[in-house]
Amino acid sequence: MENSSQYLFLASGVKNGEGFWIVGVKNSDENIHDDKNLLDCHRKELIGNESAKDILFAINLNIKNLFNELRNKNYLIEKPSIGISFDIPLDILESIFDFWLDIYKNQEAWETCLGLLKVRRRISLTNLIESESLKGNSKKWAIKVETLHNYVPNSLIIEKLNDPMWK
Repeated sequence: MENSSQYLFLASGVKNGEGFWIVGVKNSDENIHDDKNLLDCHRKELIGNESAKDILFAINLNIKNLFNELRNKNYLIEKPSIGISFDIPLDILESIFDFWLDIYKNQEAWETCLGLLKVRRRISLTNLIESESLKGNSKKWAIKVETLHNYVPNSLIIEKLNDPMWK
């Protein structure tokens, strides 16, 4: 398959009265602007198809890691029917988008950061950074990848209540 150009984008949208952010790939600028569910395009980069898929994978994994972290800490984050919750501020999503788009330009740094992101799926990188397990560029990139996961919402923490044993 030919490596045609694609638009990697970050946009806001509304569907059935429900707001969301979306990071995606479309094959033309018009497809982004003509999408009736999208309100505003905040980031848009024309890149190769394979590059767009790779970067989109990293962005989505980063966002999934962030949501899992917040869920594990019992923060209340709404889940829209499509896309990403407006509970995550635009500047956080822009930072994630910009980081992965920029780091892709350096293949060695990209592979290191993607590997760290995959590790971050299972454990926080903080302990690895503080224990001096990582050295040099790996440590530098681990700090940056961990920073992309440091968002804490203003929303209330959900208190887990135990159900009574009898009813």
